[in-house]
Order: sequence, then structure tokens, then C-alpha cells
Amino acid sequence: MNRVTELFGIHYPIIQGGMVWCSGWRLASAVSNAGGLGLLGAGSMHPETLRDHIRKCKEATTAPFGVNVPLLYPQMDEIIDIIIKEGVKIVFTSAGNPKTWTPVLKEHGITVGHVVSSSRFAMKCEEAGVDLVVAEGFEAGGHNGREETTTMCLIPSVRQATTLPLVAAGGIASGQAILAAMVLGAEGVQIGTRFALTKESSASEVFKDYCLRLNEGDTKLLLKKLSPTRLANSTFKDMVEEAEGRGATAEELKEVLGKGRAKKGIFEGDLETGELEIGQASAQLHIYESVSDVMTELIQEYDRLTKMRYEW
Repeated sequence: MNRVTELFGIHYPIIQGGMVWCSGWRLASAVSNAGGLGLLGAGSMHPETLRDHIRKCKEATTAPFGVNVPLLYPQMDEIIDIIIKEGVKIVFTSAGNPKTWTPVLKEHGITVGHVVSSSRFAMKCEEAGVDLVVAEGFEAGGHNGREETTTMCLIPSVRQATTLPLVAAGGIASGQAILAAMVLGAEGVQIGTRFALTKESSASEVFKDYCLRLNEGDTKLLLKKLSPTRLANSTFKDMVEEAEGRGATAEELKEVLGKGRAKKGIFEGDLETGELEIGQASAQLHIYESVSDVMTELIQEYDRLTKMRYEW
């Protein structure tokens, strides 16, 4: 037991990332049932869709689960209202100022975690009254911080900057990586990419199969003038890279991005014109597994390495 497991009432300090188009009730409940903390990804859900997923998750697990909410969501009032009325007890926020909604959530007895990309933002989290900080490094899939700090550098910096329970994220997909994060000062980990490619993930099977065939260097952080996003190789990624190479403005990049790209790529499996968001850890993953198998592997490898470490 440590501060993370005690805070959420979970068996293992392993938290599943609340990823758009991947993190539905099947994935979240499977992770929670395996002893971790599952999160529903509200970023790709209409308010009524989120309500439906919360209710289905309650039916699928008696273990704790939560909701990840990007604070730039256009219908935040509705989302927060649903979370409160449905009795969700854990919320992770990201992509915005934690001071905006943390007091409201805390008033309703909700435990709040917030995702940051720098030690400066971690200190702001402590000021905002959040219960836990997730420090996410440059290796992560999807939207990243502008600092481009790697997880290995970020975790010790954030550990020095705050006394809050600390969860490491970005590039973590093995028991080895979990141990490394713990040694650097984390008390838990948040895993996105590996769970995104499991059988229970709501992502397209075409997307999963493609990502499981990626190699080192097949993802790149782009769209830096809008919101830095890690993308896998595709025709769309080439379009973005070409536009940025010729110095496209933020407005021009918005036109290239258009609407619904992530849904096309991740949920519908459009490998050409879709936005294929995935982390660098995808290069380590080549086997299609269930959440149960992934959790077992992570825990067994961590335990084995921990014993070896103490034997040294």
C-alpha cells in the first residue's frame, strides 16, 4: 500500500489513461476489476454518452473507477453536472487550469487528480487543492505539454516541487518502466498506450493492429502551434509535417486538422486521413492482449525486478 492505492482504494498503483476513443466502459471496468484504476475518457463523449458509460461501468465493476475530463471540453457545465449526479467519486482533469473546477468537485466529495507537464504546473495544482498530480512526459501519445520534457527528467523535478501524491505517465508500458518511475519518486503510474491497444479498448481493431506493428521512430510530436500531439505515421501526419516544414500558421494548421480527425483515425480506423494518436511505447508492443493479461505481466515483472533490486 502507498498513498496512491490508499487515496483511490485500489490494489495496485496502476491507473489507465482516459484516452479519447479508447477509454469506454469496457476498458475502464476491466482495469478496475484487475486491481488498477480505470478511467472513462470524457473527451470524446457527448454528455449523454458519458452518462451511459458511467452507468454501464457501474454495472460491470464494483471496484473504484473515475472519469478523465479535458478542461477545454465545450460543455463542461453539463459534464460536471452528470459526474456529480451519477455519483462518480474520482475525476482526473487535464488541459486547463485546475482552479476552475477543483473546488466544485471537492465540495461534492470527489477526489481530484490533475495532469501536468512541468514542475511549475505541479505547484499550481497544489495551490488549487487537487489530491494528486500526474506528471506526463514527452513520450506520451495524444496531446502533450509544450515543454517536451521526458518522463525521466520530469518525475524527479515534480517530486521536488510538490508534496502531493505523484503519478508518472508517458512511455510507461512495462514492469521495468514502472520500477524506474518509482525509483525516481513516483508513487504510481498512468498507462495509456498499452491499454489503448488491448482487446477491451474501444479503438478500432484496424488502428490497434497498425499500432502494434509500429517501430522505433514511427511516431512524432507535431501540431506544436496548436496543441502538441504525438502522431503515428500516416498520410495525415505527412500533411501536417509538410505544413509545419513550410512554416504554416496556426490558422493554416487548423484548416489541415479540420474536424473529427481523431475519431476517424482511432475509432473508425482510417489510417490515411485519420489522426493516429499513440505514444512512443507502441514500438515495444506487438502482441494483442486482454487487460487481465497486461496487468498480470506488469505486476509480475515489477515484483521480479523489485526482488532482484533488493538482492543487489
